[in-house]
Amino acid sequence: MTKKTGKSLFESQLVQGLVIDKEVVHTGMPKKVERAKIALLDSALEIEKTEISAEIRIRDPNQMKAFLDQENKMLQEMVEKIKASGANVVFCQKGIDDMAQHFLAKEGIMAARRVKQSDMEKLARATGGRIVSNLTDLRAQDLGVAGLVEERKLGEDKMIFVEKCKDPRSVAIIIRAGLERMVDEAERAMTDALSVVSDVIENNKIVAGGGAVEVEVAKELRNYATDAGGREQLAIESFADAIEIVPKTLAENAGLEPIDILVELRAVHGKQDGQYKGVNLLTGKVENMRDKGVVEPVIVKEQAIKSATESATMIIRIDDVIASTKPKEGPGGGKPPGGMPEGED
Repeated sequence: MTKKTGKSLFESQLVQGLVIDKEVVHTGMPKKVERAKIALLDSALEIEKTEISAEIRIRDPNQMKAFLDQENKMLQEMVEKIKASGANVVFCQKGIDDMAQHFLAKEGIMAARRVKQSDMEKLARATGGRIVSNLTDLRAQDLGVAGLVEERKLGEDKMIFVEKCKDPRSVAIIIRAGLERMVDEAERAMTDALSVVSDVIENNKIVAGGGAVEVEVAKELRNYATDAGGREQLAIESFADAIEIVPKTLAENAGLEPIDILVELRAVHGKQDGQYKGVNLLTGKVENMRDKGVVEPVIVKEQAIKSATESATMIIRIDDVIASTKPKEGPGGGKPPGGMPEGED
């Protein structure tokens, strides 16, 4: 997900590909490439420095020119290897020498440098390309494919869009809004939505929302409580009351009368096919949540009930510890008589 302030929340978009937070390295390079063939390089397009220090004494200017020409020739050969593979877009995880940039621009190849490793891996998934560590190993079959690669301006920054990928296994979402706080809120909501989708894919079971499942669970608990009897019955009924806090709170937040809603929910859940009935916050009525498309993953609901139960149990245990360590009142314990401070005669 990429966040950018400016414009409207409704201008947020899903890109069937990726958005790379980099810009084209050379002004002479094309800013838009259609039917892109993308080379993903994990090696620098630069002359590597030697591991040992060496001193070369040059007495003739022609020798100096020969050194520089040799460097340029090596860089040009690198660019020719990229061109020979058929690539017209290069994403490099490391640096690109200025002269190499010039040669790439001359060949009409778009390039971006110092791309993050995580983005390189996403590009490989989205375009079907392979990250190459050695330029000599670059072949046509290693190239990724995208319908469009274009540099665009988002807010104050320039970014590279890799779009129209055939079967992208990695995609991007651009979140726009007028205020930074609104952008953050939209990102949080989007993250929650994606997490829910992920949960449903992992465990493909859903339950009705709108408090329907909580009222149904509370009903079954009360039925079980009568069979348990004794003190256990009181504890189970209290647990059922606690579960019903969810629909009650939903009604309160919607400005409805919580007691009336809860009574109506209990009544409809006692009937046949009433297990899907929940509170519709838009209409203020009890309706079939499954028909309305208001559903939740089972795994989320289970975790919520487990977490709430564990938290309540932990608090009760803490209270027991505090109660057991409290000093006794009366003779031999408590504060001295007459308000005299402790430790003084």
